[in-house]
Amino acid sequence: MLERQLLEARARTELMTRDLEGERLLGPKLDIVNPPLWEIGHVAWFQERWCLRMAQSGAPMASILEGADALYDSAAVAHDTRWNLPLPGLEATRAYMAEVLERVCARLAREPDNPALRYYAQLSLSHEDMHAEAFHYTRQTLGYPDPGAGAPAPVAAPGDDEFAGGRFERGARPGQGFVFDNEKWAHEVEVAPFRMARAPVSNAEYLAYVEQGGGPAPRYWKKEDGVWRQRRFDRWLPLAPAEPAMHVSAIEAEGYCRWAGRRLPSEAEWEFAAASGRLATGGVWEWTVSAFLPYPGFSPDPYEEYSQPWFGTHRVLRGASFSTPARLARPAFRNFYTPERADVFCGFRTCAA
Repeated sequence: MLERQLLEARARTELMTRDLEGERLLGPKLDIVNPPLWEIGHVAWFQERWCLRMAQSGAPMASILEGADALYDSAAVAHDTRWNLPLPGLEATRAYMAEVLERVCARLAREPDNPALRYYAQLSLSHEDMHAEAFHYTRQTLGYPDPGAGAPAPVAAPGDDEFAGGRFERGARPGQGFVFDNEKWAHEVEVAPFRMARAPVSNAEYLAYVEQGGGPAPRYWKKEDGVWRQRRFDRWLPLAPAEPAMHVSAIEAEGYCRWAGRRLPSEAEWEFAAASGRLATGGVWEWTVSAFLPYPGFSPDPYEEYSQPWFGTHRVLRGASFSTPARLARPAFRNFYTPERADVFCGFRTCAA
């Protein structure tokens, strides 16, 4: 099962990167993307580090690729230097990636009852899933063609649902499978009664806000010959009124809420609503008003750089996008970005003020 999931994740990574060549292997230097050639190698290095080099007794072993730590350790290699590193070529990088995965699958077959190995394999699986989605973001940001990995679903649930609130258990419980450290552990919180939209804000709703002078259009919209269009990867398409508004930052979402007399939900409200089974998602990550903070009693997992460095500076998004693998789309999963980011497949839903 785990080996099959690792192979599925690799197939998705390859789908997102298989046509990247030439100048697209590095692309322009931007704060919100990584050079794809570096990122492909980083995915392989991360899997090797945790599944082959760390999940063993004794001292950690060296990488099978000489100098890999100095190239691909995202905690140590500054973002703006990644375009200038002496990276292996694409063929050598893909060979490294394939060899690591082959060795990991072989080790899982040899050691089916090794709990540390299985934990690190699940960690690297989630890591690769998230990077495959990040490659998808990069393709949108840079205007590269869409590899054909879905689209947001139309919003078809108008109006609000009422929630009585009360005490509920927020976060993940032990024994529910792999979770990240920022989801640990389940704890009771009190939520006041609230009303929340049944679906994310649609393009039609956001367009009314723009045309009535409430705020600017999202970054990938333009009006041409009286027709509003939205850029999807390398194509300009007529704006689809029923689709959720996407590529909206938390700051822009809050502007809409002020105009509409609404507000963003808290993270706890969002999870409370999701637990009820009444939350229709529209294929976009959804901003909350909540800062990304640790739960009570937090302690970092072995991959210490995943959550701890970002507490207090990022905002929580919940749900999933059309590009998110289903295994990540669990109610307790916490995504997080800085509130000005809109390059991800993000939108929002609102609550009654």
